[in-house]
Amino acid sequence: AFRFAVDELKGADGMQAHAEGRGVVELLAELPDLWDVNISDWSNDSATSRFEPNEGYQTKYIEFVKQVTSKPVVAVGRFTSPDHMVSLVKRGIVDFIGAARPSIADPFLPEKIKSGRIEDIRECIGCNICVSSDNLGVPIRCTQNPTQGEEWRRGWHPEKIAPAHALEPVLVIGGGPAGLECASQLAKRGYEVTLAEASDQLGGRVAGEASLSGLAAWKRVADHRIYDLQRRANAQIFLQSSLDADDVAELGIGHIFLATGAKWRRDGVGRSHRKAIPMDGSVQVFTPEDIISGVEVPTGPVFIFDDDQIYLGGVLAHHLAEAGAPVVLATPASVVSPWCDNTLEQERIQASLLSMNVDLQVGKTLARVENGRAHLTCVYSGKGKTLEIGSVLMVSERRRETTLFEALKQRRESGDLDVKTLEIIGDAASPGLIADAVYSGHLAARNLGEDPKRAEQALFEREIISLEG
Repeated sequence: AFRFAVDELKGADGMQAHAEGRGVVELLAELPDLWDVNISDWSNDSATSRFEPNEGYQTKYIEFVKQVTSKPVVAVGRFTSPDHMVSLVKRGIVDFIGAARPSIADPFLPEKIKSGRIEDIRECIGCNICVSSDNLGVPIRCTQNPTQGEEWRRGWHPEKIAPAHALEPVLVIGGGPAGLECASQLAKRGYEVTLAEASDQLGGRVAGEASLSGLAAWKRVADHRIYDLQRRANAQIFLQSSLDADDVAELGIGHIFLATGAKWRRDGVGRSHRKAIPMDGSVQVFTPEDIISGVEVPTGPVFIFDDDQIYLGGVLAHHLAEAGAPVVLATPASVVSPWCDNTLEQERIQASLLSMNVDLQVGKTLARVENGRAHLTCVYSGKGKTLEIGSVLMVSERRRETTLFEALKQRRESGDLDVKTLEIIGDAASPGLIADAVYSGHLAARNLGEDPKRAEQALFEREIISLEG
């Protein structure tokens, strides 16, 4: 087999599919047993759904290959739709479908297609958390498939889970990524599951972030789990069901998981500031939740202070600029969204924001907001800079929502609440990526009824090779 990138997406400065790329394939046409064709470099080949929202985005570059060789051809392109896959084969573009990221999200993708279980496919969302694991040199993770990387260490199977240790009811509070995954897996184990969500829709932060520019595919994280729960007779879902400690105690359910999430801070506390940033109230201060909920920002430049430095600051800047707002994005980092180097997106993010005339103030921290002006300080030189602004959007740090958990914990400790399990999961336990929240929910569901010592041991299990004789 020969893997060959027919286009480097560099124009005349690199390999082009219609020129040298085709020429090389024609020259070597019958030599390989199999042609595995794609584009390069890795950031193009494994582009995220944020910048390549359509599956099969490489097809236009590789579709000529079958015309010049009689040998089998395989291609990739983050394919998730079986209909699309079949279409490529029937149209004579490829003989085989390559599916790296889609098969990470669902290792049983081929089997589910073969058996007609299309609705059970756990579709890749193209977030590149799997790629980030490789770049960070850590065990692989997948937002959609929390068992990825835990098959040996913990013995997790993506399609199988141990049956319930006892036929007892379970209450999951919060319908975000952690709550949905926890409830779905508990129901799969056979528990009677009640899922209570305070708002009028499930999905939590996933539903909100998926409404922003470029992140629509992320909604699959919620959709897959909602569909699974809705078809299970042992799972009940209650929307607009905000519970307090009295409500929970009245239900009398012995196993309780709280996935109440986390809220973005409005005071600017984050990586660079461990105290609130001085602000005189001359402009409105918004949080990501405000923008997601559709709050209208005042006229004048929206000043985004991105001290989170992961992905959301850049997404919000793009979203607001696309809506026509003048945007300034300031960050103490030397580039925008530096963490996205790990997902192969950073350069695309910065280029796209510049193309939308977003004013990027990198390497600068926000010292204070006063009289409608943002006072910035260079993190390297200490020199100041002042900008006229219309509003502030803080993307700094999230505060865990633990009020209900603390109230229940206090009652349990005083003997006023008799429950066997009281566990906080997801962002409410530790704010992180969506993948972290899903993993947390999955882990909690797996560990219910498990010997705590065995569950803890799985964290440290390692394979040790020894020689005998």
